[in-house]
Amino acid sequence: MNLWPCLALLLQFAITANANTEKIVFSAPPTSSIPDAGPSFNNLDLYSLSPERLSVRLALPVAFPEDPLPKGLDSWYLLESLHPGQRYEVRICWAAIQPTAFTIDTFEPQQVFDTPHLITSLAAYSEAHALPASAKIKPRTPGSQQSLLFLRVQSAADYYTTNETLMLHPPLVDVDIILDPYLGNIFPQSLLPTGVYIIVLAAGSWWLSGAIWKRLFSAPKQHTD
Repeated sequence: MNLWPCLALLLQFAITANANTEKIVFSAPPTSSIPDAGPSFNNLDLYSLSPERLSVRLALPVAFPEDPLPKGLDSWYLLESLHPGQRYEVRICWAAIQPTAFTIDTFEPQQVFDTPHLITSLAAYSEAHALPASAKIKPRTPGSQQSLLFLRVQSAADYYTTNETLMLHPPLVDVDIILDPYLGNIFPQSLLPTGVYIIVLAAGSWWLSGAIWKRLFSAPKQHTD
């Protein structure tokens, strides 16, 4: 039996990754009215993630952790059109060659609007980051019902260098921010291909071992006088 075709087929599914990942797992809150207080949702320049748009690739600014920014710079995003009670995870992936410490938190809208330091951070970020029209969130009517959350990402440079320019102006960090729904609130949707691959690999290994076993025991035995 020629095993090379089977081995070549399995190697096609091998993927290498040189990246770091930080994530948070949460359950979507019940639907609630969009608050009238605080900045209007329609005026917030925030990237949004939803079941229709599961990822976004951005270059995030970072700062070295020090007062008054012990966890670096704040970036804000909106998680919208969530299914109440369903589990999700948000992952941030970035290249290992850019050492960065990320802290991820989610907040319900009313919690942000009722907390001075959160609403101040959100407003400052929104005013400083203008988005293209295609990236803006859909207009929302105050009082309409929806399950949504604010996502805050704090990014801090996680290295030290004798290069004064880099210490004063750390470069942007390229990241992928991914919203991943859980299937049955148990299994991340993005891992479904990996799960299928493991099942196929296990089934193939079982069949191959059986075929080898049968071939070994069915081979004619040589007798010597």
